Amino acid sequence: MVSMLSLLSKIFLNTFSMKQLFIASVILIAFGSCTKDFQATNQNPNQISDEMLKQDFNLVGSPFSGMLYELHGNQGSQTQEDLCYDSWMGYMNTPTDFVGNVNNTTYYIRWNGYWGRQYGNIMSPSKQVIQLAKDNGLPLFATWAKLIRVLSMSRLTAIHGPIIYSNYGSTASTILYDKESDLYNTFFAQLDTIQSEFGANKTYAGFAKFDPSYKGNISAWMKVVNSLRLRLAIRLSKVAPALAKTQGEKAMADPAGLIATNADNFNISLLGNIMPVGMICFQWDDTRMGGPIESFMVGLKDNRIAKFFSPVTDPALYADHPSSPYKGIRNGAYIGAKIQRVPFSKVSTDFNSVQTRRHFTASEVYFLKAEAALRGWAGAGSAKTNYETGVKLSFDDWGAGGADAYLADATSKPINYVDPIDSRNNFTAPSTITVAWNEADNNELKLEKILTQKYLATFTNTLEAWVDHRRTGYPKIPTVAKNDSGPDWGVIPAGEFIKRMPFVNAERTGNTAGVTDAVSKMGAGAKDDIASRLWWDTGVASNF
Repeated sequence: MVSMLSLLSKIFLNTFSMKQLFIASVILIAFGSCTKDFQATNQNPNQISDEMLKQDFNLVGSPFSGMLYELHGNQGSQTQEDLCYDSWMGYMNTPTDFVGNVNNTTYYIRWNGYWGRQYGNIMSPSKQVIQLAKDNGLPLFATWAKLIRVLSMSRLTAIHGPIIYSNYGSTASTILYDKESDLYNTFFAQLDTIQSEFGANKTYAGFAKFDPSYKGNISAWMKVVNSLRLRLAIRLSKVAPALAKTQGEKAMADPAGLIATNADNFNISLLGNIMPVGMICFQWDDTRMGGPIESFMVGLKDNRIAKFFSPVTDPALYADHPSSPYKGIRNGAYIGAKIQRVPFSKVSTDFNSVQTRRHFTASEVYFLKAEAALRGWAGAGSAKTNYETGVKLSFDDWGAGGADAYLADATSKPINYVDPIDSRNNFTAPSTITVAWNEADNNELKLEKILTQKYLATFTNTLEAWVDHRRTGYPKIPTVAKNDSGPDWGVIPAGEFIKRMPFVNAERTGNTAGVTDAVSKMGAGAKDDIASRLWWDTGVASNF
């Protein structure tokens, strides 16, 4: 008889299903009378044994590369990123008129899949890992799994607001959600514990073969912890300034340090797959450069444009700026026949061969520190130095030259956008920002510069830009050309932007009381719609 550990391991590694693990335990009980002789006689010599699984931590280590990969919900990236915040923030937009050009990009919600992927592919296997780590005396694997949970759920709450976290795994008929303010306190407390446990085990080598990002380097993971703490602290800077300051200063003061060089970057292995945006672009022809990022990058003479996007071949498409052969599609554009915009700029062909995806970079950390400096947080250093370092690190990370000249440019500004197919998509650049730092500028203008450059630097990790835009109004981008919001999912008034994604239908129908309670935790007048603000999105125009 195959041993219970082998059975559990096979099921765990292949499906990550708690239900199947339970069934496996029942099977063990049912066949508990098997003799030692029977087991020895019937052992498959090609079967992975319990001892083999225990060796080199295989039993608990195998799921980690998959959990890391799924932080962006990679297999569902078209409906989770490309047709959502990629589009809303103007990085990428589709040439395809999905569902008659009434879809997520125009604020009518058709797809809402990130929730399921994070619970199914991160929360579920991490729960199993944590238990297996406990049972097998491997606590640091549980620590690592808990960090991945915070990374995942801190993204999910930025999309929906309240989420199921502390009550995850409950079998009650109603599962209550965590209030956002409670979530962040929990995240910070868990990061404290994680950092302490990592700090006590800096030489631990057990992760090495399961860690495509840092090869088991605990010191590198400690930098991720501090950087994540700083990211979350900045997110709360307007709604809970005292808490944000305390946590941000704690992150910057920790002796483990932050992600500070491109060698420190937290990159996620694509596990042999191509970058999702490359697949969507080249294999499906369903995404192209966005009009807003065209406005910024062409107008500011940003050399990273050739690393992000491919030039177009038809001069008529870029007649409004003939020296720069790139053309994007407006966010929430009026789209006709797909063939009309297929010739617009694709992403760079490099995305067909890259092996990793940027999740947290040194450039983002320096932009976080630049904002922290504007807010007067101890340990942040100079806003100017952080800003310029962030730009230089981004240029270097993407392999683009000319960073010094770019930073010295005090005259170039974002350009107006011209759609060569449909003038309804044209827009006047909302921002008149330049690149060069000017100490005489007020803090609002300085913050706009910081977050505009952060926006450009975090290309392919676009959720963070949507967070920044909701909490501060920066970067300044046009609203959607075509607004199809309505009573089904909530009305976004003209001139405003989408605020959140609604809870998924499976929760609405299967955990109705839980969803009702979650909405009540969002504040007075909130609804489960796209127009209700998240906790940290105060709606206050002033950032200082």
